[in-house]
Amino acid sequence: MSFSIVLLIVVAIGAVAFFLGRQRAAGQQRSSSEKPHSRVHYHGWWAFLLTVLPALAFLVVWSIGSNAWIESSTVANLPPQTDESAVASRGLALGMVKGLADGIRKLEAAGPTEIPMTFEALRPLLAERGVALASDTQDYMIPMAIELNAAMATAAWIGGLAALVLALTGAYFAIAGVKVRARARNNVERIVLGMLMAASTIAILTTVGIVFSMLFETLQFFHSVSLSNFFFGTVWDPRFAAADSSGAEGQFGLIPLLAGTLYIAFVAMLFAVPIGLMAAIYMAEYATPRVRSIVKPMLEVLAGIPTIVYGFFALVTVGPFLRDISTAIAGFTFIQAQSVLTAGLVMGIMLIPFVSSLSDDIITAVPRAMRDGSLGLGATKSETVRRVILPAALPGIVGALLLTASRAIGETMIVVLAAGVAANLTINPFEAMTTITVKIVNQLTGDLEFTSPQTLVAFALGMTLFVLTLGMNVFALYIVRKYREQYE
Repeated sequence: MSFSIVLLIVVAIGAVAFFLGRQRAAGQQRSSSEKPHSRVHYHGWWAFLLTVLPALAFLVVWSIGSNAWIESSTVANLPPQTDESAVASRGLALGMVKGLADGIRKLEAAGPTEIPMTFEALRPLLAERGVALASDTQDYMIPMAIELNAAMATAAWIGGLAALVLALTGAYFAIAGVKVRARARNNVERIVLGMLMAASTIAILTTVGIVFSMLFETLQFFHSVSLSNFFFGTVWDPRFAAADSSGAEGQFGLIPLLAGTLYIAFVAMLFAVPIGLMAAIYMAEYATPRVRSIVKPMLEVLAGIPTIVYGFFALVTVGPFLRDISTAIAGFTFIQAQSVLTAGLVMGIMLIPFVSSLSDDIITAVPRAMRDGSLGLGATKSETVRRVILPAALPGIVGALLLTASRAIGETMIVVLAAGVAANLTINPFEAMTTITVKIVNQLTGDLEFTSPQTLVAFALGMTLFVLTLGMNVFALYIVRKYREQYE
């Protein structure tokens, strides 16, 4: 019995409990002279929640716990790995067993069939079902995969039946507890409040978990690499030298990556902010409703284009165009196809809808009385925009710009294709540079263990990027609070 089927049955039982509880409450309130404490729909929702929530919680806990126990039992039953040519780790062997189990389930779902006990005989059957397995899969894994499927099926049936019993029990007690003076509304509101608090807590704990996951790996990285090498180094060369050389630590200079990140983001904002802000002012203050209904959706279409498409556009069109223009003007190529200018220009095009849409909403939210007061005192439309509307909308606009800058700092695909991966330190916007996010991807690409500084440096880069964006958000909050008091 699959999790989704059990969930649908539980929700169906909850829906029935909702209607029965609501109907029972309505009947009692019609026949009783007492003043009811809660409206009838609260009794229905209380029956639904008491039916669904305990069963759903049990299903989640049972699924996690049973899967963990079955996997631990499977690992314990693995034979000792004595041959170096066999599976190297027990974790990899468990993955192979689970892959075999998935393939066998697909075979059994297609119809009754006899499962071969040798991998050479089983491989063609799995290939017909589109299941590809590692070539070093061993024959002893097939019985283990069959036992794994049986254990998972048994656990699913036990958990499903227990969840259904819980749902029916909850529905019975909820319906039986419907009374005229029953505090169903208080119970429902208490559960909803708990769910809202749980959602907020999950969001907070997720953020804290992300920070601590990066923090511990970052501290481990700084046990191998000094702080001065990372924060003040001007050379990015994370490769290790030979063991007998003096440069075994490598060079992990952050400055070229940080400079490239800020430089490309700055160039992108130079293109995006003026165009996006002027487009927002036009659409909010000058455009007719018909023009606004056409231009605004067309402008926001840019936000829906995948960044990889922008990267291809920069690589195929913008970069070669800028290179050919420089050659035609100066007689030699002084703008590289992959450069800060190329990446900044294309990224700026991508960011225009973010600036314009957010700024348009903020400008539109300025009270109409401020516009009418300015125009009533004899100010022109442009003077009203410059001296009344924009100052009043300044906190929100600053927040929108910093949000856009955070998006620019975190962009990866456009930089990879438009600016390259070279960690250069230069002020020439016509040369190639790279960003922190690109190097995070590079350091985590391939079969690497999270024990070497070449890999752990990605976490240090991620923590640096997190602190950078956090500082921008704090600054945006300061600007908003400072100017909000002035215009409230």
